[in-house]
Amino acid sequence: MRIVSGKFKGRHFDPPSNITARPTTDFAKESLFNLISNEMDIEGITALDLFSGTGSISYELISRGAAYVTAVEMAQTQLAYIHKVCSLLKIDNLRVVKQEVFRFIDNTQVAYDLVFADPPYQLPNIMELPDHILGHNHLKQDGLLIVEHGSKTSFEAHPAFYQHRNYGNVHFSFFTLR
Repeated sequence: MRIVSGKFKGRHFDPPSNITARPTTDFAKESLFNLISNEMDIEGITALDLFSGTGSISYELISRGAAYVTAVEMAQTQLAYIHKVCSLLKIDNLRVVKQEVFRFIDNTQVAYDLVFADPPYQLPNIMELPDHILGHNHLKQDGLLIVEHGSKTSFEAHPAFYQHRNYGNVHFSFFTLR
């Protein structure tokens, strides 16, 4: 895993072998951030990284100048790894929350410029994720919600759906309140 751009560009990290997360590939992450950069200036934004796994997306956002990122993850191994990387990089604007994602969404009142969700591709209620996030007003007007998913999932019928991109087996669906 590497950080693609920004102040931590080129830093490599090797997650422990017992991490069960499926990190977004470097190729897909680089393409994703090119798309995000065409939509918004990452400098100074607030972001929410749901199902954060290794924290790869959070580090990339911080590296590119996001003002504040909240990472939500349940697995203790992944949480410990995120804390370790934050300590190594001296990141102090990343809040790490150990909580089930849907419970977090139900219990927080914060709206973000960017929400990224990388749930397990086989999550039974994956189709509810955009409505859950948007319905709880966690996305600011003109913000972006991005859901990473597998090829068997399609959000194209969703009213807030904006675009879909895929990079090999990695698919991204974009939603906006514009």
